[in-house]
Amino acid sequence: MDTRPGEREFSNGDFYSGELKGSLPHGKGKYEWSDGTIYQGDWYEGKISGKGKLVWPSGAKYEGDFSGGYLHGIGTMTSPDGSVYSGAWRMNVRHGLGRKEYVNSDLYDGSWKEGLQEGHGSYSWTNGNRYIGNWKNGKMCGRGVMRWANGDLFDGFWLNGFRHGSGVYKFVDGCLYYGAWSHGLKDGKGVFYPAGSKHPSLKKWCRSLQHDDTGKFVLSRSSSINVEELRSLSTVTPSLSVKTSVSGTSKTLSERFRDENLRTSEPPPSDFTCHGPSSKSARSSGSGQREGQDKNRVVYEREYMQGVLIRETITSSVDRSHKIRPPNLPKQVRDRSFMTFLKGEHNYYLMLNLQLGIRYTVGKITPVPRREVRASDFGKKARTMMYFPRDGSNFTPPHKSIDFSWKDYCPMVFRNLRAMFKLDPADYMMSICGDDGLTEICSPGKSGSIFYLSHDDRFVIKTLKKSELEVLLKMLPKYYRHVGDHENTLITKFFGVHRIKLKLGKKVRFVVMGNMFCTELKIHRRYDLKGSTQGRITEKTKIQEKTTLKDLDLAYEFHMDKLLREALFKQIYLDCAFLESLHIIDYSLLLGVHFRAPEQLNDILEHPNEMSDQDSVSSVDVGMAQELSIPPKGLLLVTHEPNSVNTAPGPHIRGSTLRAFSVGEKEVDLILPGTARLRVQLGVNMPAQAHHKLDEDKEESATIELFEVYDVVVYMGIIDILQEYNAKKKVEHKCKSLRYDPMTISVTEPKVYSKRFVDFLHKVFPEET
Repeated sequence: MDTRPGEREFSNGDFYSGELKGSLPHGKGKYEWSDGTIYQGDWYEGKISGKGKLVWPSGAKYEGDFSGGYLHGIGTMTSPDGSVYSGAWRMNVRHGLGRKEYVNSDLYDGSWKEGLQEGHGSYSWTNGNRYIGNWKNGKMCGRGVMRWANGDLFDGFWLNGFRHGSGVYKFVDGCLYYGAWSHGLKDGKGVFYPAGSKHPSLKKWCRSLQHDDTGKFVLSRSSSINVEELRSLSTVTPSLSVKTSVSGTSKTLSERFRDENLRTSEPPPSDFTCHGPSSKSARSSGSGQREGQDKNRVVYEREYMQGVLIRETITSSVDRSHKIRPPNLPKQVRDRSFMTFLKGEHNYYLMLNLQLGIRYTVGKITPVPRREVRASDFGKKARTMMYFPRDGSNFTPPHKSIDFSWKDYCPMVFRNLRAMFKLDPADYMMSICGDDGLTEICSPGKSGSIFYLSHDDRFVIKTLKKSELEVLLKMLPKYYRHVGDHENTLITKFFGVHRIKLKLGKKVRFVVMGNMFCTELKIHRRYDLKGSTQGRITEKTKIQEKTTLKDLDLAYEFHMDKLLREALFKQIYLDCAFLESLHIIDYSLLLGVHFRAPEQLNDILEHPNEMSDQDSVSSVDVGMAQELSIPPKGLLLVTHEPNSVNTAPGPHIRGSTLRAFSVGEKEVDLILPGTARLRVQLGVNMPAQAHHKLDEDKEESATIELFEVYDVVVYMGIIDILQEYNAKKKVEHKCKSLRYDPMTISVTEPKVYSKRFVDFLHKVFPEET
């Protein structure tokens, strides 16, 4: 049907003039709503589609692409307050590349998603501050660089608009601080380099963010938004909705363009108001602290807790310069040959295969009705096998990895274990098999195993030796009963055991476990404790932020509430007896410690949005620190309220809420002032006081320890339970040692090992006298 010019006036007062196709607007036309809204531009069978201009009575106007009655494509929106957005739209919201100038002249230039800044982009404040990097949900999140108007610069990781994670702060006078932040506060270990001292090169840090080491930003051409370039890249579909009558269309459009989802006026988010650093000079934090020392060679190793400096060590810049590394960036995915994989140089295919196999396993077993396990579910025939050719099959999808065979061990048993641990199958599959993929992490031990971490940190996947797999399958029936009978067990949670066989016959075995350090609080120290002294110390030069330390590195005793300690050791005895019955040795207590800043120092806490210039130990008088070595009171136990805490089960969360003697033997929550309210469970969110142990025999060092007592929150679990006792190894060790000492010999009888392990933990968590 041909179009014809015409006019239509509707009973509600709306008016249309332009081309018609039948009774529907089609072609060029102008539509005026009774409320004063006017559209002039293209129509397609009764829908606003094509190019046009829309003006609201408020003064807001949009000019650009439409589709199916929506702002969709490339266009420019001018809000009543004068702010202007130019860029991509999808279904009435900003989505894609775009540039927005706010009414106060702030400017964002980058990627948007569902109306909020997300992806890569830069934000410039009118006061001269500028951020370039990653965004999520409208806030600075991920890797990014902030440069303040006074010349200071931070290059590192962000979370919800705050510095969070590793980073480097460069002062305008040349001082540098490499370290870690948590919610805007320095939190953890770092190194301060005074101006003029030798420090690591910043080029590796800066190269990935497209700015030089002077702080000058270099935006790529793709990051600078040009509407015409965007338009050339965009295709607008003719229609996104079904045909409707003109009267129906007019009503829908009038309501749609007044919808609150289409925000024409929007102030710059308050979270973006990023204050500059303290106006005081930062050079006082490094220079002049130690008179008589060569400032060009001296640096300061420091440790902070929630913005408070607690420890400082003077060292040489020459000794430190090789230790600093840029933050961990996502690995670039490159084509990897099968031979390089076999040599262990790359594990990309292995990760893909693992994700494909687990997705298949969970998808197949989940629809099967749950039932009690039988003896046959633990047997040698309780296996599921599937071949995954690269091009796919009737049962498997095509994939980008190499051909492989998949074996799933005891699927019904682990399906029930996941249910017993209250793990949702969809969450489990998305954590491991989602688009974000897995991260390979360094092995914390000498086993040579490969470790992977799920994208949300909830699960750890570890490769197993054949002997370890055999031990796990052998102990599985008793393990199943033990974790079922003891919901508070500290023993590692196993969620699945699998094997991948590659085309040339190489077999790789995996176990999926809960990550004990996926916690609501930052873990400042982590220890692997066996109760032994043989080789149980870490070389100081190898200690990094997340290094797992050993028995002889532990310099604290942890004092707990009476009932919390009783519950802890009751479970430790049960778990050790279980492992002893299976002849298991060489297991460890994995201990994570979150330190709280001393309560008395709240007044000098660094503001989250400011970089304090008081970065020196001189900012806290040592004499005052000695006076503050009384037990701090930064933690509070209160009666448990289920509606006030997160009770959702996690990959390492255990069953019941614990009772505390100090709260009338009632179930308790832990309150961290200004931070959180947490549910206290065995090995999870357990409050304690860490008393620093003084070693009188130790020579005087350059380390200054400001406090002797800290409030801490501890996390713990028993790991490495797949080493079975071998009598032959014990005989070999006895032959090497003229004097049998159960504290130095690493392989002992299970009963001796268990006793030594528990005795050591009694020293770590001493009973109050």
